[in-house]
Amino acid sequence: MSTLPTMDPPARRGLLPAAASIAIALAVGAVGGFATHSSVGSWYATLAKPSFNPPNAVFGPVWTMLYVLMALAAWRVWRTGPRKAVGLPLGLYAAQLALNLAWSLIFFGLRQPGLALADIAALMALVIATTIAFLRIDRPAGLIMIPYAAWVAFASALNFEIWRLN
Repeated sequence: MSTLPTMDPPARRGLLPAAASIAIALAVGAVGGFATHSSVGSWYATLAKPSFNPPNAVFGPVWTMLYVLMALAAWRVWRTGPRKAVGLPLGLYAAQLALNLAWSLIFFGLRQPGLALADIAALMALVIATTIAFLRIDRPAGLIMIPYAAWVAFASALNFEIWRLN
């Protein structure tokens, strides 16, 4: 009996799993967007913001692109690595996706920038861990995660300043 992991059937490499991965990530984004939308024109508009705060119109397209990129990275890991090897990286991915959603619900839904700051700190740690894990399985997948990590770092700084100013 061999102890080396074997690649799963070619069906794992099809476009349907890629589309499913993107659909899941975009669904998470849509739920977060729903929570965000209810506060952007009201509560969020009244907050003091730092000079580096982008216009509201930037967030939707950037997040959409990032959700698609992170979903493609997860799909690459899922299809590339043997099942036993991808469990932890994909578990990290799922955990960071959950914290990503939680951030929107906490910041915009509950209107709690301080609590959201704790969430985004944990999110940043998981994004870095996911990126490193993805790099070990599939280098392009890990590299695809870098813009997301950079944006979460930026969002962390923005969250901190909003919390500090308000």
